Amino acid sequence: MTKDGTLRADASTTFRTLYPSVEPYSSERLPVSGGHEIYIEQSGNPDGLPAVFVHGGPGGGTSPIQRRFFNPDKYRIILFDQRGCGRSRPHASLENNTSADLIEDMEAIRRHLDIDKWQLFGGSWGSTLSLLYAEKYPERVHSLILRGIFLMRQQELNWFYQGGTRSVFPEAWDRFAGMVPHEEQDDLIGAYYKRLTDPAHERDRLAFAKEWSLWEGSTVTLVPDEEQRAHSVDPVFALAFARIEAHYFINKGFLESDDQILRDAKKLDGIPTTIIQGRYDAICPPVSAWELACEMPWAKLKIVPVAGHSAFEPAIQHELICATDAA
Repeated sequence: MTKDGTLRADASTTFRTLYPSVEPYSSERLPVSGGHEIYIEQSGNPDGLPAVFVHGGPGGGTSPIQRRFFNPDKYRIILFDQRGCGRSRPHASLENNTSADLIEDMEAIRRHLDIDKWQLFGGSWGSTLSLLYAEKYPERVHSLILRGIFLMRQQELNWFYQGGTRSVFPEAWDRFAGMVPHEEQDDLIGAYYKRLTDPAHERDRLAFAKEWSLWEGSTVTLVPDEEQRAHSVDPVFALAFARIEAHYFINKGFLESDDQILRDAKKLDGIPTTIIQGRYDAICPPVSAWELACEMPWAKLKIVPVAGHSAFEPAIQHELICATDAA
């Protein structure tokens, strides 16, 4: 580590680190459709460039550390918890909870905060939702900073829940798959969804929620992260995360078609876009980022050589902060 707090990777590379902690100057819950209330907070410069952090999952929620990807003097930093998770209400609810609902929630937040255009900053499922919003409301998007691209395609779900990531993390897979009978292991999304939603399995629901969440928490970084694993099995977090993810994944993200996001990428022409992707991302492999960049030739694609999926791996974090600084 250098004197200014940055991390040095080698003789030629100095990694940027997160901005100092900043507290919100505003927080509230916004009533939206279907009986939901969305938690929103703002920090940084009220007159700065509006940037909205679009969290992953779906069902992941936000945390204070996510404010620190942005220069608080430059940015009006907006965090919100999507339906059913974090500090939004009702907790872990699947009712009226679809991609279309989340897109309209974002638009409701933009109008409520009287923002003309904003930067969308999203990773993993956050990249999915950012792209879906931008494809519907391109005139409201200042720029896109996307990480760990997930296009909500069947091949991506198959990779993570059937035949891909299990080859890299066999010990974590054995625990995850072993929770259900062998005859159901060819459809783990369906098997877990049943146990996470069916009233007949309510007694065991939390145990399955923790295992669903732990599978992702065990595969998110190149180097095992015990703090991440511990957070993933927190009961409040795990219940929302597992139920909402399984709900979205069994319904194919509620998209019109498997290729919807790539098909509509041309609508984003002219929007400054940066795509940051870990080379060894075991959750969202680089092929999706590559295919997206091919459909968006104006975008800047950065494949980070030594990184997995997490936004907080040093090289990924560095690229994200460089991107917000440059916007």
